[in-house]
Amino acid sequence: MLELGVLRDLALIVGLAIPVVALAQRLRLPALVGFLLVGVFIGPHGVALIAEPESVALLAELGVVLLLFEVGLELSLSQVLRWGASVLVAGAGQVAGTMALVMATGLALGLPPGRSLFYGALAALSSTAVVSKAYADRGELDTPRGRDAIAVLLFQDLAIVPLMLLLPLVAGVGTSSPAAMWARVAGGLAAMTALVVGGRLAVRWTLDRIVETRNPELFTLCVAFFAIGTALVASSAGFSLAIGAFLAGLLISESEYGQQALSDVVPFRAVFSGVFFTSIGMLLDLPFIVGQAPLLLGMLLVLVAVKAVVATGAILLRGRFLETALASGVSLAQVGEFSFVLAAAGSPLGLFAEGHYQMFLSVAALSMMATPFLVAVARPIGLRVGALTSTRSVSESTRPSPQRADHAVIIGYGLAGRYLARMLQAAGIECVVIDQNSELVRLAHNDGLDAVYGNGASRTLLEHAGAARARLIVFAIASPLEERRGVALAREVAPGAAIVVRTRYVSAIDELMRFGASEVVVEEFETSLELFARALESYEIPAARIAHELEAVRSEHYGLLRGREQPDLTLDALKHLGIHRALELTEVEEGAPAVGESATSLDLRRVTGAVQVAVIRKGQARYHREADFHYEVGDTAVLVGDRAALDRAAEMFRGR
Repeated sequence: MLELGVLRDLALIVGLAIPVVALAQRLRLPALVGFLLVGVFIGPHGVALIAEPESVALLAELGVVLLLFEVGLELSLSQVLRWGASVLVAGAGQVAGTMALVMATGLALGLPPGRSLFYGALAALSSTAVVSKAYADRGELDTPRGRDAIAVLLFQDLAIVPLMLLLPLVAGVGTSSPAAMWARVAGGLAAMTALVVGGRLAVRWTLDRIVETRNPELFTLCVAFFAIGTALVASSAGFSLAIGAFLAGLLISESEYGQQALSDVVPFRAVFSGVFFTSIGMLLDLPFIVGQAPLLLGMLLVLVAVKAVVATGAILLRGRFLETALASGVSLAQVGEFSFVLAAAGSPLGLFAEGHYQMFLSVAALSMMATPFLVAVARPIGLRVGALTSTRSVSESTRPSPQRADHAVIIGYGLAGRYLARMLQAAGIECVVIDQNSELVRLAHNDGLDAVYGNGASRTLLEHAGAARARLIVFAIASPLEERRGVALAREVAPGAAIVVRTRYVSAIDELMRFGASEVVVEEFETSLELFARALESYEIPAARIAHELEAVRSEHYGLLRGREQPDLTLDALKHLGIHRALELTEVEEGAPAVGESATSLDLRRVTGAVQVAVIRKGQARYHREADFHYEVGDTAVLVGDRAALDRAAEMFRGR
């Protein structure tokens, strides 16, 4: 029974993938590398647990369809338009440059023009899944090099559609008339355009109605119908199911329901894309790889070098500095997953010469395995090259005044750094900005700030910005590695400065404090504290008490929110008092003048003007004054009075 055979193969693939992918994650390798290794192991060139890879061809094709649908959901035409210059200039430069260079090499080696162009298209595409995950794991997606790499990958993902449409034309099959083939391509593009325009209206209108039902199952079914239906329409027009699924994802992503649709699809994508890459691994001939190891390694090195150089040059065209462009270019020097899709479509058309398909699979798989290492070395290579050109990175017009002192140095001029600089300017505090994004440096200049281009985690740049004489140094970047290195260097350069770090990672708090940070601000925790403050305000808790509670949480480096401290809030004791305004809850602290005294012995009302209405001890409110009562550490005095009186009274309960 064929159905049981396919099911057995699927169970074998998924079962073996679990430990292999877990091991790949521990070794910091992409999951698809694990799937490729599983395919090599169980395929006909391995232990032959699946002797006929064609038995999973249907599942592999479904995997490609779902993979492209998910990529379409992740893409956003609005984002492409916002990043227009970066995507079009850098992306088009990289794709066109790589294709032209590979095609010229193929022609020089005597290959036919169509085959040379096809090889160029295979080499031009990089791995969106691997590169974006590698940057995300390192916390560098929001850095200039991460954004430039993603911009190029966006263009490559969009380029897969016209590349697959042009394959029959490149192969010269289907008709002997070039004019007829061009007419077919033009007709296909027109059909795709009509599908996109009409589908966009239909998707939005339909999903608006579906969402009104508040039925999540109905929403998921509708999304699945659009994916399958669009794929079938594209197939009936003569295109692949995968292209139709990609367009369906793109249409849904442009609606406000794209993120929900993506969350519904992602859990299934891992299974089917895993099946696809496992089927690719089954095609890898391990004896061939071992026998041709020197040739394949040489081809791999040439591929990495060519792609890195071309991508670097394309990003330089965008106006980036050399170190940023080089760091992005090196990280893009692999073959992507869409190259496998393109190869699978081109192989039946005869676009591969004999033996070249196996070479392509081997080099592509090796380049993907090398990607985490490429991303790891990309930054040091960029910094090393940048050090040689640093004298050209900073103009005399941006040189901070050597007499400046007590100023603030802000590393990173993104939204957080920009808003901070504006508030400091409004307060009359001078600022110097350091950023390695040339556009943000120019923006800082336009905002009237001294700005220095370069890496804020560099001693030279910190000294150049006058950090040794600064009162405040703020790291408002999104890179854990640079945060740690920058804080350590800043503490050496400016021992007396306050160093504040904004981070997205809870795990970085203790380490940053050890490196010398004065304060660490965690975005999610600060949002939680702000929500907590708003909640207390709704219960008419006094502002001073709210501020005291927030400061207590911050002083323990968010220990309460990290589960390291037990909550000890007595605010709900107010509920039965009926008194909210002009009221303060003041805790008796160790060493306070009030310890061992009472309101009477302190003469609290005459000295401060505040009146004690109750004392809360161990969760119990005491309203009557007892002759033998004395304040103990941890008691909370409930005081009433005007603001000045409450402030004077609070001093008696605070530790000296």
